[in-house]
Amino acid sequence: MASEDVKTSEAAVSTIVNLAEEAKLAREGVKAPSHALLSVCKSLMAGGVAGGVSRTAVAPLERLKILLQVQNPHAIKYNGTIQGLKYIWKTEGFRGLFKGNGTNCARIVPNSAVKFYSYEQASKGILWFYRQQSGNEDAELTPLLRLAAGACAGIIAMSATYPMDMVRGRLTVQTEKSPRQYRGIYHALSTVLREEGFRALYKGWLPSVIGVIPYVGLNFSVYESLKDWLIKEKPFGLVEDSELGVTTRLACGAAAGTVGQTVAYPLDVIRRRMQMVGWKDAASVVTGDGRGKAPLEYTGMIDAFRKTVRHEGFGALYKGLVPNSVKVVPSIAIAFVTYEMVKDILGVEVRISD
Repeated sequence: MASEDVKTSEAAVSTIVNLAEEAKLAREGVKAPSHALLSVCKSLMAGGVAGGVSRTAVAPLERLKILLQVQNPHAIKYNGTIQGLKYIWKTEGFRGLFKGNGTNCARIVPNSAVKFYSYEQASKGILWFYRQQSGNEDAELTPLLRLAAGACAGIIAMSATYPMDMVRGRLTVQTEKSPRQYRGIYHALSTVLREEGFRALYKGWLPSVIGVIPYVGLNFSVYESLKDWLIKEKPFGLVEDSELGVTTRLACGAAAGTVGQTVAYPLDVIRRRMQMVGWKDAASVVTGDGRGKAPLEYTGMIDAFRKTVRHEGFGALYKGLVPNSVKVVPSIAIAFVTYEMVKDILGVEVRISD
């Protein structure tokens, strides 16, 4: 889903391995080079660093977004981004702005690593298949095929780390007045597993899968397509020697993030609300004052959509959109650029963006 998280989460940068060169080598009887273990590890490390750096940079906005998404409409403490950040600072101090960031980084580092690497491999496989079917060894990926590769990468990465995202959501909405405090990632995971069962760790997974397709898919597709267009057309003197500068790449990443998160955002809201279901103290936690007693119940994704719109209006599906928009643009842009820079520093032999 969106985010990240859908979401989303959720950030990525990669283009396509130059398979034409491998085909040429194969025709000449030379064995094409394969991904060495070290190169794979470097790619995974670059993706993990990119995710951790980008999420930490915007952690206060990420927490505010989640609080707004699950906030009880009958006990509203704040509406706007600035008002919300001031409230968190006033009631919980500086540390409150980064609550849940450790869990988020613990989740996003492997998530980003798997996502980036999966995108590389999916792009390579799809390009090979596309060239075989078209009979054109010089064919390049279309925006639609890039979207498919990005969607595959997003689903794989999200599914692999979803339990971490689920407990991260609960840790993030806790306040000092919450009736129960999860003490950390392991305590939250073990408590949910013991009291609610294994399936509870995947609550909200379906809207996440549905949302991650447009979110991650559009991120990759828009980013790579913009890069290709800029390199080919060279508008406004932004490209020199077929290379894009950091500022231009940041702008491409920002555009990709804006498109992806806007399309998938309602699914991210539903995911967060479904993650609260079954947590007996959820109603008290989301009010922030420990007074709420009514349980939060949704029978599924459609029921969550229906009840949210019926009781709070259509606009509730976009609660937290403003801080998320402010967050997602620099977050995804930083992730794209960090990924490419770390791969350069590590000297990864096969750069997908080449």
